Amino acid sequence: MEDEKNLSEELSEKDEQQEVLEEKEPSLECDDEKKEEAEIGKKTAELEETIKTLEEEIANLKNELLLKAADTENYRKRLLKDKENAVKYANESLLKDLLDPIDNFSRAIEAASKSSDFEALRSGVAMTENQILSLLKNNWGLERMSSEGQPFDPQTMEAYQAEEVEGLEKETVLQVYQEGYILNGKVIRTSKVKVGKPKA
Repeated sequence: MEDEKNLSEELSEKDEQQEVLEEKEPSLECDDEKKEEAEIGKKTAELEETIKTLEEEIANLKNELLLKAADTENYRKRLLKDKENAVKYANESLLKDLLDPIDNFSRAIEAASKSSDFEALRSGVAMTENQILSLLKNNWGLERMSSEGQPFDPQTMEAYQAEEVEGLEKETVLQVYQEGYILNGKVIRTSKVKVGKPKA
């Protein structure tokens, strides 16, 4: 009987311990849930802060991109305008250089109407021509080819007429119908010439 009593006491003691444990478990579960909620809340706040930071960065990058696109467009427009002006005024310097010779031609025409001195007129026109040629050579690299009496060169000359001539060893330019011109070493107009050929 005593054994039964002991057993009964043990069982009731175990039941009490079980009840104590059961009472403690919900409070432990409650604590764990609170910790988990606090952790989730903290992580959520961190993520929201990160999202806010990233959104600000995206907005800044968009603004920078828009500014760069606007700068590029303005630069493109400026280049286009500069190109248009370069084409529009490309010959400005050349034309300025030709103004003085044009004035000299005008003075020669005026002088010819007041005087009958042909030699003075011829001299004035020749001086003006020399002025133009000198200007074009020195400022622009344009040179007149001197062809008369030179050996015939098909690269720089066109034969308009040919004639057999005694005493010639090779084809030679006898007469120039139209002068040729070289611009910075490149033939821009060939000379039109009469060619003398050696007699066979």
